[in-house]
Amino acid sequence: MISRSSPPPVPAGGQVPGRPVRRLTARARAEAHRTATPLELFFDLCFVVAVAQAGLQLVHAVAEGHAGEGILNYAMVFFAIWWAWMNFTWFASAYDNDDALYRVVTLVQIAGVLVLAAGVSRAFDDHDFLLVWLGYVIMRLALAAQWLRAAGSATGPERTTALRYTAGVLLCLVGWLGLVLLPEPARPWLFLVMAVVELCVPVLAERGFETPWHPRHIAERYGLFTIIVLGETIAAATVAVKSGVDDHHALGELLPIATGGLLIVFSAWWIYFVVPIHGHLRSDRQAFLWGYGHYLVFASAAAIGAGLEVAVEQATGKAHISTLSASAAVTLPTALYLLTVWALHSRHFKVGIAQQAVLPVAALLVICCTFLGHGAVLAASGVTALAVATGVTLTARRAGRARLTP
Repeated sequence: MISRSSPPPVPAGGQVPGRPVRRLTARARAEAHRTATPLELFFDLCFVVAVAQAGLQLVHAVAEGHAGEGILNYAMVFFAIWWAWMNFTWFASAYDNDDALYRVVTLVQIAGVLVLAAGVSRAFDDHDFLLVWLGYVIMRLALAAQWLRAAGSATGPERTTALRYTAGVLLCLVGWLGLVLLPEPARPWLFLVMAVVELCVPVLAERGFETPWHPRHIAERYGLFTIIVLGETIAAATVAVKSGVDDHHALGELLPIATGGLLIVFSAWWIYFVVPIHGHLRSDRQAFLWGYGHYLVFASAAAIGAGLEVAVEQATGKAHISTLSASAAVTLPTALYLLTVWALHSRHFKVGIAQQAVLPVAALLVICCTFLGHGAVLAASGVTALAVATGVTLTARRAGRARLTP
C-alpha cells in the first residue's frame, strides 16, 4: 500500500511524464514493456507530410517526362527526411526521458520537417533548396541540443560519444549549405559526399561506447513508420483514382490500376510484418546495416504510391508519357521494395533455397510485368500476392514436417 506521504511510483525506465526538466540519462537496453510513445507517433505523422510532398513532386516530374531529374530530387529530399527521422528514433530509444524540455525540443524538430515540406516543390521545380536546407537545419540543431543534454548528464566514454554526435551533426550542417551556394551541376556530387559523411557520423561517434538502444522499441518504430508510409501510398492512389473517375469517367481503365495497387500495398504490408525482426538486432553492426537499409524500404514504399498516381494520370490522358514508362513507375519501386525487405528481414528467417528465392524471383517477375501494357499493375499485384501465398505455404509445409519428425 502507498501512503499519502509516499512519492508516486516511477514508470519503467525511470520516466516521470510531465516533469519540466530532469537529467537525460541512458535507458536500459533490456527495459521491459518498452513501446512507442504518443509523441513518437505524432512525430511520425508529421514527417509523413514531407514524404507526401516528395511523392507528389515525383509524380509531377515523371508525368511530365522528367523521370531522371525527378528521381534524383526525390532521392535527395527523401534522404533529408529519412535521416532526420532515423536519428531522432535512435536517440529516443536511448535517451527519451519524456520531460517537458525533451517534448519541446522534439516539437521543434517537427516544426523543422514542416518547413522542409514547404520547400519541396521549390526544390523540384526551381532547384531552390533554401527552405529544404533551413528545415533540415532546424531539425538538426534540435537534435544537437538533445545530444548536448545527454553529454551534460554523462561521464567518460558515454559523454565523449554524445559530444562526438553533437560535433558531427553541426559540421554536417555546414557541408549541406553547399546545396544553396554551389552551382546546380555540382549539387548531386555534393549530395553524394555529404550523404556518406552523415552516414559515417554514428559509426565514428560510437567508437568506445555504444548507445543503449532498445531492440524491440527500434523494430516497432520502424514498423510503425512503414505502416504510415504504406497508408500514405493508399491515400495518394485513392485521390488519384477519384480524380480520374470524376474528370474522365474512365472507370474501366482505372479499376485494374486501383485493384492492383491495393493488392500490392496489402502484399507489401504482409511481407514486411510476416516475421518479428527484433531478435535479429543483436549488435550495433547488424542494427546499422538494418537501419540504413530502410532508406530504400521507405523510399520505395512511398514511390509505389507516386507510381500509382502516374499510372492513373497516364490512363486518363493527363500524363503525356508512354504506357511502358507509367508501368515502370509502379513495377520498379515495387521490385526494389521486395528485394530490400528480403535483404533486411526475410532472409534471416527463411530456410532452404526455395524459401530464400521467393522474394528475389518475385521482384524479377514484377519487373517483367512492366512490358504488359495497361495490365502491368494488375499483373504485378498478382505476382506479389502469389509471393505471399507461396511463402505462407512453404512455411506451413516446413512446420508440418517438423512436427512429424520424431
